[in-house]
Amino acid sequence: MNQRSLLTRTLALIGTILVLLPIAFMLLTSAMGTARSGSFRMDYLIPGELFPLIVIGGGLLLVAARLSHSHNRRLIELSFVVAVAALILSQGLAVVTGLASGETPAEGLPWIAVLAIFAIYDLAVIVLGVAGVLLVRELFAGEKGGVIPPA
Repeated sequence: MNQRSLLTRTLALIGTILVLLPIAFMLLTSAMGTARSGSFRMDYLIPGELFPLIVIGGGLLLVAARLSHSHNRRLIELSFVVAVAALILSQGLAVVTGLASGETPAEGLPWIAVLAIFAIYDLAVIVLGVAGVLLVRELFAGEKGGVIPPA
């Protein structure tokens, strides 16, 4: 294994872990909160609050995908761009409509629009994490000299 291959695999693995960590934390706290309260609880804002991890992890995945010339590169690029744009757009819309400051009550069309755009952000982060897993799988499958078996 050459140095570039080791670097690419390391970047892909660390990037995938960093991207999926906020999602895993959201699911873990949801399970604990649901078990304690007896009703479904999920803080869907956690991936937004841990955005720096997603930016760093997504950046590492972008570099690894480019170094490896992976066929998952476009999916990683697209999901990363959509995630960043959706978070910026949802936060900007919350500020412009007054939802962020509390001037506008959390109801009606502005509230629904902010939530919908934030849901797109959460989904894009999940897609980015899955694309990272596929990249890692692709990079480590080459180590065994075989091809990835169909799912």
